[in-house]
Amino acid sequence: MIAKQITIKDEVITWRRNLHENPELSFKEVQTSEYVYNLLKSFTGLEVTRPTKTSVLGVLKGGKQLREKQPTIAFRADMDALPIQEEADIEFQSKNPGVMHACGHDAHTAMLLGAAKILSEKRDEIAGEIRFIFQHAEEMPPGGAIELVEKGAVDGVDYAFALHVTPYEQSGSICMREGVLCASNDDFEIKVIGYGGHASTPELTVDPIAVGVEIASNIQHIVSRKLPALHSPVISITEFHGGSALNIIPETAELGGTIRAIDPEIRIKAKNYVNQIVKGITEAHGAQYEIVWHDGYESVVNDKKAVEITREVAVDIFGTENVIHAKEPLFGGEDFSAIAQKVPSSMQFIGVHHEDFGEAYPLHHPKFKIDESALLYGVDYFVGIATKLCSKNL
Repeated sequence: MIAKQITIKDEVITWRRNLHENPELSFKEVQTSEYVYNLLKSFTGLEVTRPTKTSVLGVLKGGKQLREKQPTIAFRADMDALPIQEEADIEFQSKNPGVMHACGHDAHTAMLLGAAKILSEKRDEIAGEIRFIFQHAEEMPPGGAIELVEKGAVDGVDYAFALHVTPYEQSGSICMREGVLCASNDDFEIKVIGYGGHASTPELTVDPIAVGVEIASNIQHIVSRKLPALHSPVISITEFHGGSALNIIPETAELGGTIRAIDPEIRIKAKNYVNQIVKGITEAHGAQYEIVWHDGYESVVNDKKAVEITREVAVDIFGTENVIHAKEPLFGGEDFSAIAQKVPSSMQFIGVHHEDFGEAYPLHHPKFKIDESALLYGVDYFVGIATKLCSKNL
């Protein structure tokens, strides 16, 4: 397939590379949002506002109202980066040490900017309203999406749409799913408080490392022994810290991790089991504990009708053979869920890998990179949805 919006190729790539070279972390997207704001202001016929300090909203109102009820749709792109030192072999590496667009948000933003420019130039052919939401802080709960929902960014919207890049599919393809797309995500931090002493006399101590190891081991049993296999969440211990000398049993040990769940009831049960395990094991060993939960995003649930719309457009853009139907949901978290809970929505994954890259490095990897030819397919996708729903000829 050949991308239709080829005339905007150089601009979209330029925008993406500028964003990639100048990444900013969640809630700190000051220069990024200013860059996007100025670009949108330079386009024709857009009403551009700043709903929050580091987000941008562009509104395109059709030039001719032909129906009593005009459609209002929203497109969303996230803009924040991650605290990762880039190692990708590209010429336009991040200029900000320790910060990188390792999740493709620079690509999301560039694709939506391209669509905004194309559609703004077609204002007289559009009926209804199109909102271009450039969102801050997707990577850091509680996330920017819920803040924009509270600010009214999707009030009155009939459908909302978003794309996320995936390095596991080739450029020129799209991976689609109806229903649950992404899992909820909740993180936890556990502090085990024991009684320290000399390593030669462990019987005189309450060893928080030993207690912590037992907690970590038993948490793994939640999935295999406490919850039904067909609804099991993913529970991972990702941190364990304790001690600073080889001959001292420390006073405390700290561990933490994350729960990813598809089923909201299983999500609650899994959290309750973690609490029970921590309480029971520490009490059994005479230790104390502190546990802090960081509640994350709800699951992203794609609306059936919204997916039908995007599937029809995807077949036209990518070709039937390149529209991949995902059988299972993903266990990554996404705060687009806040928008999807408010209005019928469809979020899908666009392929960005090229066979010349060799290994496909995953999202959040320091060597993650994308094939920029995929950007135009993303532009086509958004333009295609807008044309389908907001054409004045409907």
